[in-house]
Amino acid sequence: MLLFARISAVAALVLGTVIVSLAPASAAGVTATFTKQSWDTGYTATVTIKNGTSAAISSWKVEFDYPASTSVGAYWDSLLTKSGNHYAFVNREYNGSVAPGASVTFGYNASGTADPVNCTINGAACTGGTSPTSTTTTTTTTTTTTTTTGPPPTGSLPRKVLVGYLHASFANGSGYTRMRDVPDEWDVINLSFAEPTSATSGELRFAQCPVAECPNVESEADFIAGIRAQQQKGKKVLISIGGQNGQVRLETTAARDAFVRSASAIIDKYGLNGLDVDFEGHSLSLNAGDTDFRNPTTPVIVNLISALRSLKSRYGAGFVLTMAPETFFVQVGYQFYGGAGGGDARTGAYLPVIEAMRNDLTLLHVQDYNSGPVMGLDNQYHFMGGADFHVAMTDMVLAGFPVRGDTSKVFAPLRQEQVAIGLPASVNAGNGFTSVADVHTALDCLTKGTRCGSYQPKGVYPNLRGLMTWSINWDKFNNFEFSKSHRAYLPR
Repeated sequence: MLLFARISAVAALVLGTVIVSLAPASAAGVTATFTKQSWDTGYTATVTIKNGTSAAISSWKVEFDYPASTSVGAYWDSLLTKSGNHYAFVNREYNGSVAPGASVTFGYNASGTADPVNCTINGAACTGGTSPTSTTTTTTTTTTTTTTTGPPPTGSLPRKVLVGYLHASFANGSGYTRMRDVPDEWDVINLSFAEPTSATSGELRFAQCPVAECPNVESEADFIAGIRAQQQKGKKVLISIGGQNGQVRLETTAARDAFVRSASAIIDKYGLNGLDVDFEGHSLSLNAGDTDFRNPTTPVIVNLISALRSLKSRYGAGFVLTMAPETFFVQVGYQFYGGAGGGDARTGAYLPVIEAMRNDLTLLHVQDYNSGPVMGLDNQYHFMGGADFHVAMTDMVLAGFPVRGDTSKVFAPLRQEQVAIGLPASVNAGNGFTSVADVHTALDCLTKGTRCGSYQPKGVYPNLRGLMTWSINWDKFNNFEFSKSHRAYLPR
């Protein structure tokens, strides 16, 4: 993530929506209809429960079977009990009651391509009949219930957000913070970090902090329960990929596919809301001759874009996608792009990824720290640690800029609600700490057009989304100065 971060062709294109009608339109009674959106190795299913009777129902239970080739992974808006290849979904506390003529839905991700069979709802056939369409297969496998309820409770972010990284896999000198203990001031919690097995494998791994390093680490069950508790409060919990030590170079389509598969496995296991791309170091660079950010040709760029599109397609509209590049990979693109003219091949290398994903990007929060001087749109260099630096860096992505000064290749402005400012939580967390007073000065300039210093932004941005920090742990170490002060200034 930063200086002190730690001491140490689409892979799954949506092929379309297929409706498998388990309930004829004329059926009476309570019915369940199955709809799916497919990708190459599985699909996302939506099950619609309709009450076709004249009386309300207070609960529901949908059961069906799969062959061994297909299994259920993540699921949402229901609770699942599994016995062998037999699956039973029951309502949550908020969607059990269904009025006459009304419908509710739940969903899940399936690994494999088979459709469910032997469907029943509340013991009767899903078609609205009085008995199942065929006998349900029985097994001797022990029944288990899991609380890993997969993709997110959907819903938009608050008007103003605080985004914080949580040291979930290491302590970093700031101490370990349990998931349940993350303060309510935070709206987005980025679990740090998932890292690859090697720089070019694409295969990601995430594990909780070991007890030897974090004596107060909770059990995995408590960790997952903590994620659920945060989500119940409306928080979004993401997996952050990369960081300072987690170099990720998707040089091949095989690495791309491994990235999609392993990222999905982490998201499904913990029931996360999305993904944060925190590629640093040498993860992204541009090959010689790759000079147009709108049409990249470098494999590590093209494959990352493909992977992110696959994940977005797989999880749908509720998927939260954020990015945390350093200034070197974004704003320095105003002067330099790749190795053209003998420069560093990494300069501006995030721009084609942001450009390709701009319609699906939830938040861009550039790290306004651990940075050298950066030229702003006023063609003057700005230095980290003060209000002007944040104003200048934020203005660049909200006003847009010609890449490498080429007015035929303009990086267009992002929407105001897509942008947050990245900051260290304390002087311990990274170079470029900015005082609370200076951060508020920068926010006043950007959102109100007042108290601006030497840099005058190109516009006023009242819908700027908020602030990001490295990290929740360092904020706790610093007596919560960041979260409490900035939450008070940025009410939801």
